[in-house]
Amino acid sequence: MRIREINAMRGPNFWSIRRHKLIVMVLDLQDMEEHPSDKIPGFSDRLKTMFPSMLSHRCSEGCEGGFFMRVDEGTWMGHVVEHIALEIQTLAGMDTGFGRTRGYGEKGVYNVVFSYLEENAGRYAAKAAVAICEALISGKEYDLEEDLQKMRELREVERLGPSTGSIVEEAVSRGIPWLRLNKYSLCQLGYGANQKRIQATVTSETSSIGVELACDKEDTKFLLEQAEIEVPRGDIISRERSLKEACRYVGYPLVIKPIDGNHGRGITVDINNYEDALEGFNQAKEVSRRVIIEKYITGEDYRLLVINNVFVAGAKRTPAHVIGNGSSSIKELIEETNKDPRRGYGHEKVLTAISINNLTKTIIADAGYTVDSVLKDGERLILKDTANLSTGGTAEDVTDIVHPANVSMAERISKIIDLDICGIDIMTTDISKPLSETGGAVLEVNAGPGFRMHLAPTTGLPRNVAAPVVDKLFPQKGDTGRIPIVAITGTNGKTTTSRLIAHMAKMSGYRVGYTTSDGVYIQNRLLMKGDCTGPQSAEFVLKDPTVNFAVLECARGGLLRAGLGFSNCDIGIVTNLSADHLGLKGIHTIEQLAQVKGVVPETVLPDGYAILNADDDLVYEMRKGLKCNVALFSMDENNPRIQALQRKGGITAIYENGYVTICRGSWKMRIMKAKNIPLTFGGKAKFMIQNILPAIISANIKGISIEDMKAALGTFIPSAAQTPGRLNLFKFKKFQVLLDYAHNPAGMRALQHFISEIDATIKIGIVAGIGDRRIEDNNEMGEIAAEMFDEIIIRQDKNLRGKTEEELIKMIKKGIKSKHPEKKITIIPSEQKAIHYAVDNAIDGALIVLCSDVVPDALELVKNLKEEESKQETI
Repeated sequence: MRIREINAMRGPNFWSIRRHKLIVMVLDLQDMEEHPSDKIPGFSDRLKTMFPSMLSHRCSEGCEGGFFMRVDEGTWMGHVVEHIALEIQTLAGMDTGFGRTRGYGEKGVYNVVFSYLEENAGRYAAKAAVAICEALISGKEYDLEEDLQKMRELREVERLGPSTGSIVEEAVSRGIPWLRLNKYSLCQLGYGANQKRIQATVTSETSSIGVELACDKEDTKFLLEQAEIEVPRGDIISRERSLKEACRYVGYPLVIKPIDGNHGRGITVDINNYEDALEGFNQAKEVSRRVIIEKYITGEDYRLLVINNVFVAGAKRTPAHVIGNGSSSIKELIEETNKDPRRGYGHEKVLTAISINNLTKTIIADAGYTVDSVLKDGERLILKDTANLSTGGTAEDVTDIVHPANVSMAERISKIIDLDICGIDIMTTDISKPLSETGGAVLEVNAGPGFRMHLAPTTGLPRNVAAPVVDKLFPQKGDTGRIPIVAITGTNGKTTTSRLIAHMAKMSGYRVGYTTSDGVYIQNRLLMKGDCTGPQSAEFVLKDPTVNFAVLECARGGLLRAGLGFSNCDIGIVTNLSADHLGLKGIHTIEQLAQVKGVVPETVLPDGYAILNADDDLVYEMRKGLKCNVALFSMDENNPRIQALQRKGGITAIYENGYVTICRGSWKMRIMKAKNIPLTFGGKAKFMIQNILPAIISANIKGISIEDMKAALGTFIPSAAQTPGRLNLFKFKKFQVLLDYAHNPAGMRALQHFISEIDATIKIGIVAGIGDRRIEDNNEMGEIAAEMFDEIIIRQDKNLRGKTEEELIKMIKKGIKSKHPEKKITIIPSEQKAIHYAVDNAIDGALIVLCSDVVPDALELVKNLKEEESKQETI
């Protein structure tokens, strides 16, 4: 078997609107296409032996053991690989269960689709599943545990931590979208100008002074002492010669810790003599230049969590430990403790497995034991120097028993240190009594405190401590941090429609970010060049903190490669649908293409609008099953589909009596005469009128006034600046050059109708075959060119996309000859040379039409030629 490609979906996609995280592997079974599972001796038994837990896979049988039934009856290896990929992720602590295996359109080739939780682990699972399946086929031994551990490691590197993850989950539950901004824990909640940011439990509203104070234990202690908060007596030193005096001042027992430490590094506790103090001082100096000498407070370790100056949770923390039974070694006790099903690798479960590292061995040695020593029955041995859950500690929820005096103290501390999210570490014998009565003290104040102990305590009630964080960031009820998003898809007209809507929104005062096949624009500034119609470009706009209105062109390539770059939009437009890019990425029919494009309207929010072309049967069919409002547009006001929606009071846009018109129900609001809109070239460019109709519906839905629409339509000039590559007409002294991005038969037909309205002594076309189109598509492009032009120059695209130059020229030429065998054809592969040839040989009154795929290069050349002509006229 051979893996052709592996793609990871990260948003709504062709395979699922709801399930955004899917691996799509194109798998060529090769010889195994002829060998289903029931034809391979022993395969089923080996599979069941390796994966007994697959009994739970119900598969299409709908019952326990259903997948094993399919294997026994005979199923193809792509299906088996799908189930193995799901199972090994589950065994590695990533429980996931959605899968599909479907034909790719070629014999023996399949799309193997399965869900993932962490992308790199999912990609690894795809490759590992194929390797495991091949081992099962051949009967070879396979080290499954190695794969599982590798996936666990990939998961821990990639996944959000428990604290960040809980805040993100809470945000999602409220309809707040989110984006990950780096490979660590920096995340964005909301979009554009309405975004808030979190990094673990530090937010974009956290005081930098508060964080700085919390990180400076000396300043923190000073401020708390000034506020009459109980803190341990202590001193801060940086030289060994000051140690004895500090120990005398503080008094034994004491604790020594680095002033800039974290996660328990360099801390030594319960020191009762100078020799131990000196050793602890040296350990702390390895972490920090300055060292805290502090009174060791006896009692238990508590963490109080304050969010937005309100106490929300408390937990008692216990370091990792074992209790002897009189017969087992310390190592055996640790192994037995780790068998607790609540313990796992990293953060995968409520508790973390206890590791035996050098620190643990040192602590055991300090207690007078080795890992092979046997503890007396009932004897308790601490194994770590902190109570952190990440090192195997446990937590007990005590929220309901914290004394009101301690609650008030914690809330005061959060204001004194000025932290919106504040973790306060307290040592006391009884948290249900005021510290003044127990002799307890505040040991530390933490910025960015971990939430895990509160979200999933070992014992006691779990607390949703993420909720108050989201409450603080989005205090207005129902605020989702969204900005208006208009998403546009279809075969032709996407870019012009996107640009026009962006222009209308900008004219209305919005700060607009938009994506097109030419690049990404933020407030009309081109920031990224090239085809930017995929999810990364969409995210670029949605991450920009200056943008409060997004217009996103969404092409098939990005949808199939990674899905949409957003979960929902307010308006989803489908311009039209025709055969384009068929035969690529497993999309072989126009009906399949409609499914791809239909992802956009399916993601429209319930109170939003899908704007569909009522003149296009496949686009009109997309309205079925939508959970949002539907608006329609048509070039024919008598279209029965339009009239039916109007009778229901719906929104439509039509071309009637020479006007572009919006209708709400049967009420007409005429916007402008089409011939007065520059984009239509005096009404000659009918396909441009079609692009205007969904744009004016979008504007109307978003509350843009008719006056603003008129102003926008009147100032949106078809030009290299506003519509690059879309009907850019350059008038030279003796001839004209028209540049257009017509790149498929439907686009060529629309262009044909337009140039038929233009008078010219001769019409010369510069055309090219396109490598990622079918033979019949390129043939048809040639046929249309033969009808459009008196002479044809065949050039070649910069990117051949899998075909040879000779193959593409042959396809175009064949189409031309099939229509007009005597048509004059000149072959000039270089686009630059082809343009120069056409211009140098143009006669008076000629129209040169350049169909270009690399718009910026062609535009630059034509503009330079125009400038040269102007200079010569001046001379």
